[in-house]
Parts: sequence; structure tokens; C-alpha cells
Amino acid sequence: MATTPLLACDALVHDPYGSHGPPIYQTSTFTFERTADAAAIFAGEKAGFVYTRIGNPTVAAWEKRVAELEGRDTGKEAVALAFSSGMGAISAAVMAAVSAGDHLVATEPLYGGTATLFSELLPRFGVKVTRVVDGDMPAVERAVREPRTKVVFIETPANPTLDIVDIRRAAEIAHAAQARLFVDNTFATPILQRPLALGADVVLHSSTKYLGGHGTVVGGVVVTADREFLAGPVQDMRKLLGAVASPFDAWLLYQGAKTLELRVLHASETARRLAAELAQHRMVGWVRYPGLADDPGHEVAERQMSGFGAMIAFGIRGGSEAGKVFMDALQVAVRAVSLGCTDTLVEHPASMTHSHLPAEERAKAGITEDLIRVSVGLESADELEKDILGALDWAEVAMNAPVGA
Repeated sequence: MATTPLLACDALVHDPYGSHGPPIYQTSTFTFERTADAAAIFAGEKAGFVYTRIGNPTVAAWEKRVAELEGRDTGKEAVALAFSSGMGAISAAVMAAVSAGDHLVATEPLYGGTATLFSELLPRFGVKVTRVVDGDMPAVERAVREPRTKVVFIETPANPTLDIVDIRRAAEIAHAAQARLFVDNTFATPILQRPLALGADVVLHSSTKYLGGHGTVVGGVVVTADREFLAGPVQDMRKLLGAVASPFDAWLLYQGAKTLELRVLHASETARRLAAELAQHRMVGWVRYPGLADDPGHEVAERQMSGFGAMIAFGIRGGSEAGKVFMDALQVAVRAVSLGCTDTLVEHPASMTHSHLPAEERAKAGITEDLIRVSVGLESADELEKDILGALDWAEVAMNAPVGA
């Protein structure tokens, strides 16, 4: 009998017709030649599929692809599990690693859903959570001294402020406390950052974003080199919670990943240009982009990333009112939440993605009323700059106009 349960990706099947891409196995259940075959697969002694909530060939093809992306050039053999959403992946992975009485340390800011999971849901099940602002490593080091610390959780670059956390240092601190380091790598993608090579134990993605890349699918993925943890507790949690990726969603994600590198590199170059322009505009009070030499996270980002990504955060003078005028004036960029699409998406986190967080929690995490988040897409750099800078010019005129004008 197998000592480690088999993952679905161990049972990849070859299409008898030689399909160039993975076929969509749009089925809920699978049949067996013999009863003994079913028993062997259920026991983990033989590779195969029994039910799509547990595993599916199309989903397995996607899992294998994303594991290759995160494991590339790391010297580690990565494995992955796909989920129906990023929060499904994060929730299952965290809940697989902690139990009542355990302690989790997380840096902030975090994606709003993750922040709520840590502040509201985990404490209901007896898990203590300590939050550390701005990737303060000495504070993380103090926090992990709490008994039964099992997980250190970081996002880098962080959502929505683009704060940078030192992955290698976080891994050293977590491992000294016999804890696992979880890294949400959604913003950077495996094209620009590979946390497994820097000591991370578990890498998480909202595959809705850059991995899919076209705004057509919602998904999540957990990647690790710890096969036993993934094939055991995480896979069990996925079965129980039922947050499995559908075959069609997995097929869309597989297609999106084919252009991942091209999309990320193009958008990142446009973002670099745009961030430099924003830093010079009269309506912009501050800019966070790790590619700027004066960005607080620039030095660490330069060490652990091969590029600085396509996400920008900036503060608009005049606060949320000026932000509304600016966003309504956009003609090329789209007013929408999410990120990593072919289109440039612009949002106001305090009133949109992070609006459900208490105001004091937002302020503590640096999610201010003037913060605008830009996910740079694939438009012409010249066209996008003209649109965004022109909208800022219009906001400046409108905010300075006399009452009644």
C-alpha cells in the first residue's frame, strides 16, 4: 500500500486522439473495469480517478502545469492542488496546518478575504492570530515565540499597498519556531518570484488573477514541495470543504498559463513607465511600486524578484472625492476589482475590495482613503499613460473649480 496518498496529478491520462491541449473531462464520476480497480484507487494504491470532487484529469493537468511553474529552477519537485477560488485554496491550506489552540502569525496588509479569515473565522475555531504590520521582521520574530505557532503567513507584494516582505528572512524565522511559511504569490506570479527557492513551504495563488489572465475564471491553487502535507491534510480538506476546481475552469486556466510570461513581462514594463510618470504628477501625493529606487521595498524586491510586477498603488491628492472624479474620467482603463487581466483595472480599495474591514483596521494596514490601486494590463503604454495622466489632469481641474462652476 502506498505510504503517501496519490495526488490526482499522479494519474494523468493521455488522450488517445493526440489532443494538443488537455481535453475537458466534464464528468462528475468515473467508471471502473473491475471492482478491485476501484478499491485500489480509493486505497491510494493505484493511480486513477473516481469522482471529480476528489480528482479529475483536466484539473490534474492544470495542477501539474502550475507546479512546474512554481518549481522551476528551485531545485525542488513541487506539487499542486487546484481549488474553485483563491480563498478556497487559502482556507483549506491554513486549516490543514492549524488546529484549536494553535497560533498563526500574519503580516499585514493582506487581501481582504484573507484578513477576514484570520480576524473572524479562525478565532471562532480556537486558533489565535497575531498580525504584524509592514513586514516588521523583528516583530514577526517576537510573535512566533507564542506557544504552538504553526504558520507564518505573508503576501509579497502585499495587497493593496505593494509592501514587500523579505521571504528568506521570514522563512528563517518560521523554521526556527518549527512553523511553516505560507506565501501568497498572486501579485508577483512564478514568472517574477519563486518563494520555494527562498525557503517558503507553501505557495498560494488566486489563479483568477495573472495565472488565468483574462478575467474569465475564478480559481485558486496551493503549491508546495511537501508532498505529504499536500496529499494528506490539504487534499483531505479540499474533499471535505468541496472547493475543487471544475474541469472547465481548469482548462481555461491551463490556456491562460500559456501566455503568462508574455503578459507579465509586458504589463510590468508598462507599469514601470507609468509609476515613474505618476511620481511626477501634481495630483499624486505618493506612489508605491517596488521598481522605483526610492520605494521602501525596493532593495528587498530587487533581491527576491526578477522583475517588479504590474501592480501600482498611489495616493491621490484630495482623497476619495478626487479619486471618484479621477476614476470616472478614465476612458481606457476599467473601473473594476480583481487584477492581472489583459485590461488595466483601477479600484479604490477603501470603498471596494477592503470596504468590509473596520476603518481602524484599514488605517493600521495603510489602506488610506486616498489610495488608488492600478492593475496594469496589455494596452499600449502610450495609450494607457495618456488615459491615466489625463484623468488626473481632469481631477485636478474639477477639484479646483469654484463651487457652482
